[in-house]
Amino acid sequence: MSTHIPIAPTTVTHIGTGGMPTGLPVPRPGHAVTVVAVVLGIVLAGIAGLVVAVYIVGGLGLGAAAGGGIMALVPLSIVLAGVRWVDRWEPEPRLALVFAFLWGSAGAVLIALLVGAQVDNVVASLGGSDSTSEFFLAVIQAPIVEESSKGFGLLLIFWVGRRFFDGPVDGVVYAAMLAGGFAFSENILYFGSQLVQEGGLDGSVLQIFLIRGLMSPFAHVMFTSCTGIALGIAATRTGAFGAIGFFLLGLIPAIALHALWNGSLYLVSNFFGYYLLVQVPLFLAAVALVMALRRAETRVTAARLHEYAVAGWFAADEVVPLATPNGRRAASQWASQNGRGPQMRRYIQDATRLAFARQRLVTGRADTRSVANEAMLLDAVLDSRRRLVAG
Repeated sequence: MSTHIPIAPTTVTHIGTGGMPTGLPVPRPGHAVTVVAVVLGIVLAGIAGLVVAVYIVGGLGLGAAAGGGIMALVPLSIVLAGVRWVDRWEPEPRLALVFAFLWGSAGAVLIALLVGAQVDNVVASLGGSDSTSEFFLAVIQAPIVEESSKGFGLLLIFWVGRRFFDGPVDGVVYAAMLAGGFAFSENILYFGSQLVQEGGLDGSVLQIFLIRGLMSPFAHVMFTSCTGIALGIAATRTGAFGAIGFFLLGLIPAIALHALWNGSLYLVSNFFGYYLLVQVPLFLAAVALVMALRRAETRVTAARLHEYAVAGWFAADEVVPLATPNGRRAASQWASQNGRGPQMRRYIQDATRLAFARQRLVTGRADTRSVANEAMLLDAVLDSRRRLVAG
């Protein structure tokens, strides 16, 4: 694609669930309500964040908390880079991603701290050895409470923004943002506590940074992604109430993987050998699964846009630049060379959103807002095409 990108004008009317005209584009119903709900959620999560920040600084001191925070930025940056890679095909709304991060770093952490404190009191009242209590709290209590609190945030996103929750890849993206936020706050506590205990930076601090910051930045992501994938499947098969069952099913492997990770410190003598033999293969399997899910998204995009091409909304040779990885790379390169990069990105994004809106229609997940949403997206595609041509 060295000279031009094929752009075909269209005069075809909007198509609906059965290929019939649906009329002029109208504003998407419920969109304002969704935005208000997400903004309110962000505000509440932000308040929880202030409480967690006061707790961390009060317990560690400002210096250790700042030092732990700087160290925790390293694994967080790795996770955010991974989220960007997974989410680049059909990007999720930024407000929803912000809420996911804040819920993980504040809301879920606050729940875990409050519940954990109560469980600590109960365990202490029952007596028993310190080693037994420590094992119970780390291997049983922590995985159940932490994965449940993180997973509840995913369920909230599903309920409030279901129109943006199209499948398992979306579940992985939201889970990764949420888990990355949780790990960020948790890492500040771990790194800061070690700095306080050792009186500064030493070998033990570097060791815990190696294990938590560099060897396992995706540990929490891998756990919580089980719940995210389950809710992503629910998005293709059931409604708001039915999703609760998928949520509970997704929690089972999430808790099990979390317990397996925490339990390794008590059950194996060679942690690094265990890491190479168990955790590395699990991580590689998770990466392979995400790649397979992304390929499925590509196929869905191509199939749905081909239907629009048959109806006349796109030229047949437009589908490849819009719906395949190689085609998008070539189209983006052409657009950048001709000063149309932003317009091409907008065109690709609108076309992808349209494809997934159509997928909801053809798979029977439509509601009263779906046809109007499709009409609005078709209008957006026409507008972004005009901007690209005018550029």
